[in-house]
Amino acid sequence: MVNAIETDRLTKTYGTCRGITDLMLTVRQGDFFGFIGPNGAGKSTTIRTLLGLIRPTSGSASVLGFDIASDQKEILKRVGYLPSEIHFTNGMKVRDVIRYSAKLRRQACQKQAASLCERLAVDVEKRVEDLSLGNRKKVGIVCALQHEPELLILDEPTSGLDPLMQKEFFEILDELNEKGTSIFLSSHILSEVQTHCRTAAFIREGSIIVCDRVEKLEETGAKKVTVSGSFATEGLPGITDFRSDGTSAAFLYKGDVKALLKRLSESEIRNVNITEPTLEEIFMNYYETAPSNTDRADPEGRTLWPYSNRS
Repeated sequence: MVNAIETDRLTKTYGTCRGITDLMLTVRQGDFFGFIGPNGAGKSTTIRTLLGLIRPTSGSASVLGFDIASDQKEILKRVGYLPSEIHFTNGMKVRDVIRYSAKLRRQACQKQAASLCERLAVDVEKRVEDLSLGNRKKVGIVCALQHEPELLILDEPTSGLDPLMQKEFFEILDELNEKGTSIFLSSHILSEVQTHCRTAAFIREGSIIVCDRVEKLEETGAKKVTVSGSFATEGLPGITDFRSDGTSAAFLYKGDVKALLKRLSESEIRNVNITEPTLEEIFMNYYETAPSNTDRADPEGRTLWPYSNRS
C-alpha cells in the first residue's frame, strides 16, 4: 500500500527567505494526522508544495503515490483541500459555488453536498459576498468534502467556526476517517490534534522537530508540577519550562520523584499539584528547547526529539 503523503528532503525557499527545509514526512493511508506549528512555521508552504500550487526548490514528494512535480492533476482529483483563507467570486450564490466545485472534478456530488449543507447549516441561497468568515469556511468545507476524496488536506480548518460547528465538523471528519479517508490536519490548536489525531508532527522554522503517535508524544515520562509558595529549583535536575510569578511556580519535571518530593517537603509551599502535561505544554517544551533542523529520524521516517521514549 502506498503512503498518503511521503516527502524526501522537501525544500522550498523564497530567495533568501526560508520556507521549509529538508522535510522528511510519512503519512500512512487511513491515518488522521496532525501537523502542528505556530504561524510562520511552514505549514501552509508544505501544503501548497504537496498540492503542486508552488514548486519545490529541491527534494521530492508523492501524494497517494503520485509525484507532486508531474502528477498534479491526478493528485487534485483525489484530494480534498481546504485552504486557511477562503475566497469566492462575488455575485455567485453558495449553491452555484458548490455545483461549480463538483463540476471541476466532473463528479455528481448532489447527495453528499446536500447532507453536508444540512449538517453544517449552510444557506445555499446566500450570495458569497454576504457570507461571514465562518459561513465562508463552511462552504469551503462542503466543496472540499463533497466528492468523498481519498485524502483530505485541511489548513487551519476551524478558524471562524463557532464551537457547535467545530464539534459537528470533527464528527464528520471522524466518520470519514472510519470509512478509510486519510486526513492531514494543519493546526496551531493542539487540543484539536490531541482529541482527534492518531499521529502528529511538530514543525518549527520550516523543519520537523518531532513526529510520532499522539499517545507516544503524551507519554513523555514528564509530570507537570504546580506549586503555591516558595520553591527553589537549584540543584534539582530534570526541570524544564519553569515559570514563576514569585508566589507560585509551574514546570515540567522528568527527574527522580523521590528527590522532587524531598525538595517539596523542605520548601515553604501551601499547595502542590502533580499532573500529566497537556500536548500543548509538551509542544511548547519541544519548540523552546529543540535545536533547529533536528535530523534524528527512525527507520519509519519519524523525527524524534526528545520525549518519544525511543532511542
